[in-house]
Amino acid sequence: MLLHSPEIPGNTGNAIRLAAITGAELHLVEPLGFGFEDAHLRRAGLDYHDLAVVTVHPDLEAAFAALGPARVFAFTARGGVRHDEVAYEAGDVLMFGRESTGLDAEVLAHPRVTAAVRLPMQPSRRSLNLANAVSVAVFEAWRQHGFAGSAAPDGDSLH
Repeated sequence: MLLHSPEIPGNTGNAIRLAAITGAELHLVEPLGFGFEDAHLRRAGLDYHDLAVVTVHPDLEAAFAALGPARVFAFTARGGVRHDEVAYEAGDVLMFGRESTGLDAEVLAHPRVTAAVRLPMQPSRRSLNLANAVSVAVFEAWRQHGFAGSAAPDGDSLH
């Protein structure tokens, strides 16, 4: 998961928790609209901060350099591909924009972006909450891989 300039600490806290429970890595691109000492961020992430892999990058180019040659799927309401039409591969990057404006046109046009992806919504709806959108996308990618690494009801790993 890559959040480009997130603004709301609660959404990022929820993404931290999501990263911890799914085993995904979370990459944050500055500027961030909050600090890591923010109470809303800590509250939303509960006690999962130590269980998640979170990396903060000074800019998008630094994030892409750190992520290597992975495919990048940019989530936007203007995406041409529905999220469940993508055959996700291990290491794919699911990128989301800031809460107020989404991903900028220049980010969507970046040569590293493999495809612009959308989540289905009712007509005339602007967007889905960032934390919810990230959850839908991450769980679809994880589902396609059989929820690898998840725990069975008895606590053992499924795979």
